[in-house]
Amino acid sequence: MSTPAPPAVELRAIDKSFGPVHANRSVSLSIARGSITGIIGENGAGKSTLMSILYGLYEADSGEILIDGQAVRIRSPRDAIAHGIGMVHQHFMLIDTFTVLENMVLGAETGPVLRPSLESARRELERLGNDYGLRVDPDAMVGDLPVSEQQRVEILKVLYRGARILILDEPSAVLTPQETEQLFRILQALRDRGATVVLITHKLREIMAVTDAVFVMRHGEVVAERRTADTSSEELAELMVGRKVRLELDKTPPHAGAPALVAHGLGLRDSRGIAVLDGIDLTLRAGEIVGIAGVSGNGQSELLEVLAGIRPPTVGRLTIGARTIDAAHPAGPAEMRALGVAHVPEDRHRYGLVAPFEAAESALLGYHDKAPFSSHGLMHHRAMVDHCAALMERFDVRPRRPELRSANFSGGNQQKLILAREIAAQPRILLVGQPTRGVDIGAIEFIHRQLLAARDAGCAILVVSVELDEVMALSDRILVMYGGRIVGEVAGETADERTLGLMMANVWTPPEAPERQSTAVTAP
Repeated sequence: MSTPAPPAVELRAIDKSFGPVHANRSVSLSIARGSITGIIGENGAGKSTLMSILYGLYEADSGEILIDGQAVRIRSPRDAIAHGIGMVHQHFMLIDTFTVLENMVLGAETGPVLRPSLESARRELERLGNDYGLRVDPDAMVGDLPVSEQQRVEILKVLYRGARILILDEPSAVLTPQETEQLFRILQALRDRGATVVLITHKLREIMAVTDAVFVMRHGEVVAERRTADTSSEELAELMVGRKVRLELDKTPPHAGAPALVAHGLGLRDSRGIAVLDGIDLTLRAGEIVGIAGVSGNGQSELLEVLAGIRPPTVGRLTIGARTIDAAHPAGPAEMRALGVAHVPEDRHRYGLVAPFEAAESALLGYHDKAPFSSHGLMHHRAMVDHCAALMERFDVRPRRPELRSANFSGGNQQKLILAREIAAQPRILLVGQPTRGVDIGAIEFIHRQLLAARDAGCAILVVSVELDEVMALSDRILVMYGGRIVGEVAGETADERTLGLMMANVWTPPEAPERQSTAVTAP
């Protein structure tokens, strides 16, 4: 009888602390060769730390790593690459002004003369493209490629360096549904040719669709291992959070009222004179959620900035009540707040809070000059603390310590604190950018319920999210953006992933006109 092959990766009792934070607690797991294995968990569960140890970005305090049954010491990414481990990061590590070929050989040149390295890389790139269906023009400038092809380049780059074990960190974050399906086919082709793939993702549907096995981490420990075929999204969600999680929203039909905000022909040019918003027509009504879908970078961020008063429109106008806002009559964020517009920014660390501030201070940013928190230019600390404590209780912000620095809360709790601040202001209009970015599934469930409650209380809500599942779950109407324009609108109750994905790629053709592509359509 033949001896079974050892696992591709075995981690034994891996332990890692950062000061008082115990990130990994004696973690042991085994990843089969030629498999796709998922690692999931809430924010702070330790999954990224564990994979960073495997790739050499951190070194474990104690424990052992075995590759193909042999104990190894990995102290740097160079060591990891030498042992056949490659990592595809969520934020691509590519040089935009280099060609695909130049990115391939960067850091892996075979000598002082570059030409032989490039010629060898070109031959290897062709072989890898044929073997795995990863064809990319080697002479294309990386900055000119769509994000899906840039991701191919990242995968090719680690394969070119001899990786047999690939770690992918949130690989579908910037992809359309169709591009995600294509990525899955690539990962399955890699597996079928003997590669081992480790997938870090918070999207349970992706785990169910593409993995063979999944490990669940909680509080720095592995709490469960499952064959994917023997589990479900519901069980995995419960294992991640430690309690039952409702994956479906109890959503009543909207009762849309009068227009709260109307944009007509809204446009914005950047510092180079390039139009990043072009002819945006948009109406937000009281008591409805309008979702904006689109691949990141198609004008959604700029639209939020204009609507929040961070940037004035270059052309067009925006009407809120009796106030008309245009290039000649701009309104800053303070005036927008006075008009009843609240804003949960996409980048919570840069725009949503001040990391060194107490939570009580971050919970009042933008509203700090209002009674009872301020009078005669003086802040009333006791009132601030009491207000923050009440918000923390209502919005389940943990730990409930208003005096704690904002930086010391997890990403999910920071997000809940910002959302609490804006909803507590009882705005007429709520602009929400990436409401659950980097947020674990338990906090996602809570945030979604709060947005629906605000809608049902009569607030007009605009949600911008790269998570298509989130847009479809929350929205009463869905607008799709591409190239700074709104290219489609779909009723939330009839939206489907395929149609939205095609709109996001700007290749949707309505059934009644199959012979031509449309750039501004309404799905049937």
